[in-house]
Amino acid sequence: MNVFKKGFNTRMREVMASGLLLASCLMVGMEFRNPAPDAGKDWPQYGGNKAGNRHSPLTQITTGNVRNLEVTWMYDASEKPDPNDPARKRGRAIQCQPIVVNGILYGTTPELKLFALKAGTGEQLWKFEPSKNDRLNSNRGVMYWENGNEKRILYTVGSSLYAVDAENGQIVSSFGTDGRVDLHEGLQTNLDHDVSKLWVTATSPGIIYRNTVVMGSSVSESGDAAPGHVRAFDVVTGKLKWVFHTIPQPGELGYDTWPKDAYKRIGATNNWSGLSLDEKRGVVYFGTGSPASDFYGGDRKGANLFANCILALEAETGRMKWYYQTIHHDLWDRDHPSPPNLITLKRNGKTVDAVVQATKDGLVYVLDRDKGTSLFPVEERKVPTNGLPGEHPYPTQKYPLKPLPLNRQVYTEADLTDLSPEAHAYVKERFLKIKTDNKFTPPNTTGTLLFGYSGGAEWGGNAIDPQGILYQNVNEDPWELIMAERASLNAQKKPVTAGNALYTANCAACHGQDRKGSGPELPGLVDIGKKRSAEEIKTLLKTGSGRMPSFQHLAEKDRDAIVAFLLNRETGPATVASAPAPAATNPGGFPYVPAYVSKVWQRFTDQDGYPGIKPPWGTLNAIDLNTGEYLWRVPLGEYPELTKKGIPITGTDSYGGPLSTAGGLVFIAGTRDEKIRAFDKKTGKVVWEYQLPAGGFATPISYEIAGKQYVVIAAGGGRGQKIGGSYIAFALK
Repeated sequence: MNVFKKGFNTRMREVMASGLLLASCLMVGMEFRNPAPDAGKDWPQYGGNKAGNRHSPLTQITTGNVRNLEVTWMYDASEKPDPNDPARKRGRAIQCQPIVVNGILYGTTPELKLFALKAGTGEQLWKFEPSKNDRLNSNRGVMYWENGNEKRILYTVGSSLYAVDAENGQIVSSFGTDGRVDLHEGLQTNLDHDVSKLWVTATSPGIIYRNTVVMGSSVSESGDAAPGHVRAFDVVTGKLKWVFHTIPQPGELGYDTWPKDAYKRIGATNNWSGLSLDEKRGVVYFGTGSPASDFYGGDRKGANLFANCILALEAETGRMKWYYQTIHHDLWDRDHPSPPNLITLKRNGKTVDAVVQATKDGLVYVLDRDKGTSLFPVEERKVPTNGLPGEHPYPTQKYPLKPLPLNRQVYTEADLTDLSPEAHAYVKERFLKIKTDNKFTPPNTTGTLLFGYSGGAEWGGNAIDPQGILYQNVNEDPWELIMAERASLNAQKKPVTAGNALYTANCAACHGQDRKGSGPELPGLVDIGKKRSAEEIKTLLKTGSGRMPSFQHLAEKDRDAIVAFLLNRETGPATVASAPAPAATNPGGFPYVPAYVSKVWQRFTDQDGYPGIKPPWGTLNAIDLNTGEYLWRVPLGEYPELTKKGIPITGTDSYGGPLSTAGGLVFIAGTRDEKIRAFDKKTGKVVWEYQLPAGGFATPISYEIAGKQYVVIAAGGGRGQKIGGSYIAFALK
């Protein structure tokens, strides 16, 4: 299947209808200058350029010669696990998209050490090691800034934003405090709880305009989430320049879309996916995620601006230019998972500068860059409002009419897997109990089936070429969600221990009340004692690791109680079946204690673990944004064991994004079969593929050294598969 078949457009419409300044300036006494490498020869920004296009104008590698690509160098970034450190005891993956400036490649290791290589050979020039006191997080890229002879790399490790000399790998001690800024700065204002011990990091890099670095953040998704305010710091000094309150405070626009004291308690509403920049306008564009907690919003009645919004802010001041909310009062964790893409389109005979934002639930919003208005029709429709007790589901939601959704929006009986009669029967029995007819059905205690948690679109982003063609990889698998009341942890309302109640309040939102989790994203904890010791679990609760936030804000006795519960070692009298009150849990109090949490939150699969719907399970799509029409749609990735059985290629979920090139190619890895592929941009046909040593769950880049074009991918593995640790460069023979 290499083109959109006529029936696809018809079917998707039915689903929708069913409910669905580069310039000189004087700042802080120094003359600013942006790096200006030869066009396309470098890859100086996360996303290739500040517009986030993920497009290379290089043409040496083409559809005609791509078959001659071979590995030209490989850099081993892997590191030995530290058996004495629970957060570093096992190998870690790489999600980093490196950058290349003036022939030097900068990236990060699994342990978040920063390195510089000669981009033509992979020879290491230097390596910077951050403090071991910084918690390790996922890192997807770094930032570059220069002024005259001063050149810096900025990147995040844990809650620290580091500034490192790009030429020698030494820390820039004049930046912040001894070379780093604490990302808790600017979050404490007017709150009634202490933010300093809550988890705050940045998985995606910020973006730099002149001498200002604008930063988003990654925070917890539960009641202990820190505020997700967007902030700007001085690149030279590290001083805080401005704060944009994503949860508005008194007197600010949007304050009346929340309860009056929500800004004191509710967290998240953060930009974790990165930002784009229009340098001529001096404006940053970004998307935000849902408020905490993800699936219950009883204490946040209203539309909840600026959650689930596409926003435009003045980079120097933080003053808002416009906003566009895509989900009102989010109850489904439908964050904006990637930076917006900036492109110039032709609409109705006119040239329009646009902002393009793909969403977790598979929608594509195309907005006017100056006005924030949609360039294609969008309907506001009534949706179900039968929420949990105390909940306030919003009565309407947006439905873009064009482009059509990237994936299915509602899981119907016609979508039940046909992989085998046994798989069909297994899935159908469960489907009939919790089938969900509207994508905006509020979560409940019976169960809902929904798309969106692991895509639609994901954090790898999308590529857009100068002609306005968008290339987007898509995940298409349903998830099952069952909620539970915190005050009633089981049907009999039997008493539970303090550890059980604390687990429910702090851990169940991700790992489920039944502790079964859901795959590598949300690992099960039923047998955690077979993998980690009590001391290791306790340390992880304090420090966090990867996506898991730190629970340092909990009292030590409460962390001990959770450990005892997880290891089935609790003794002594049980408490009542309600989780402890905030004051009993922690003297500082929780920011927010939801009345309902997820009891079950898992992929909806057949008995063998394959998605419980008909393929494709993962696709690569090409959309002409000038018209909103699809050009082609093809499966992306395969399960070799199914292909051997004669089953047509199904596609798999993918993590990492595409790279478009002027040579007529789209490069992408990120699939479970651990391959990197090149697709013909015109047809969607695979014209080259390479078996990586581990999964390439990152986005490739392209650049030129001494007249030779390179393509580089981080093959870091992970996501439930083997761990890697290599950066691999390809070039023509």
